[in-house]
Amino acid sequence: MGIQNDIVKFNVGGRMFQTTATTLANAGRDSFFGALFDDNWDLRQQQNQEFFIDRNPDCFAVLLDLLRTGDLYIPSNVPERLLYKEAMFYGLINHVRTAKLGPFDGNRLKLSKSVTGRAPGDGTAIRAGPDGGCCVAHGSMVHVFDWMLEEHPPLNLDYQRVNDIGWVNAENVLISACERLGRGDGGMGLFSSYTGDLRYKFNVVHDNQIKSYTAGALSFSPDCKIFASCKGRSNEYGVGVWDQVTGKQIDFFYESPGWSLGEADKLQWLNGTNCLLVATLFPRKDNCYISLLDFRQKTMVWSWSDIGAPLTVDEKRVRDAIAMEECNSVCVVNEYEDLGFIDLRFSGGSVRWSSRSRLMKGKMSDEPCYPKLALHNGQLFSSMNDCISVFCGPDWVLTSRLRRSYGGSICDFSIGGDRLFALHSEDNVFDIWETPPTPVI
Repeated sequence: MGIQNDIVKFNVGGRMFQTTATTLANAGRDSFFGALFDDNWDLRQQQNQEFFIDRNPDCFAVLLDLLRTGDLYIPSNVPERLLYKEAMFYGLINHVRTAKLGPFDGNRLKLSKSVTGRAPGDGTAIRAGPDGGCCVAHGSMVHVFDWMLEEHPPLNLDYQRVNDIGWVNAENVLISACERLGRGDGGMGLFSSYTGDLRYKFNVVHDNQIKSYTAGALSFSPDCKIFASCKGRSNEYGVGVWDQVTGKQIDFFYESPGWSLGEADKLQWLNGTNCLLVATLFPRKDNCYISLLDFRQKTMVWSWSDIGAPLTVDEKRVRDAIAMEECNSVCVVNEYEDLGFIDLRFSGGSVRWSSRSRLMKGKMSDEPCYPKLALHNGQLFSSMNDCISVFCGPDWVLTSRLRRSYGGSICDFSIGGDRLFALHSEDNVFDIWETPPTPVI
């Protein structure tokens, strides 16, 4: 950038501002300001041109100082919600979040806020969005919240229970649901997270015919593929694959005899091996099945099941599973919050259980919320009753616990957008945990 072209003038709502192209470059190419410059951040217009923006000048001043210093200071005369909406307009919401929150660290999380659900019935799933918001499933309803925890129009499915939800991006939510007998409904639909409108449905095609089916667990790959466990009335048992851009089915991995894929509780895409982890767990089935599927060769390249295991290990039934590629293992958890590890380098191996994380001394309550696992930034998270435990290090040592007494047991949790969301079983309460910024010395 030439120095003579570095000064930029703005008239924002009648108030004058001067800054430099160097400061505006901190906003990034995808921001409002990036559109004013060429690839070298030289102004595309004439040198002394003044840019008029019909927006709030007080918010602009705060955001401009954020680009200058990296610090966020919100004066008392600026409503926080208005500032966030202005940040969305300028494409600076990620800058605001980074300045407001510290880097995500499970050992430094603090409870920020709790939100009481507005739908009857138990919550079934919560998923963190890429922009710091979340969506929560209650029966056949999905409630969507933005980063300010302001609720968008709900997603109302006119068919049966929601099984899973996932964010395709900040603007679109994917929902999998049960088939409704006699209606041909169910399956999967892509909805606008802002308006709640259905954009399109994902069909399963078998023998050139569209089939009705129940969609279960969801997963996504970086090359815009959607994976979902599927079960239909005839041969549509397995894992389907769709293009998330076109909505067209592009593949289907049919369930082999004696195995269980169509009723999977968990799907997880593994970038390193280009394989999909599929886990069908107790108590959905009498036995647990975990496998890795390679869609390129249509083969099951790794598998584990507790079929034939001694009855004495019944107390160690697997309730959730997550692959950890860097460790060449699959981590599993039982009803006592014991962590177990299965070696990914050998099929059919045994579980190496560790009781270092044990929290419960007896079995779970009569109406339990089964433990869930998550892996984020090299830290392992496991829920149990009203607590989420954090494990770190090569031996996955328990380092901290997140707990609050209100809301009952945790039925699901999710991490994304620099936040952890925990959904409780009572009153559909969900908590938001954030990492506070590091103190400035």
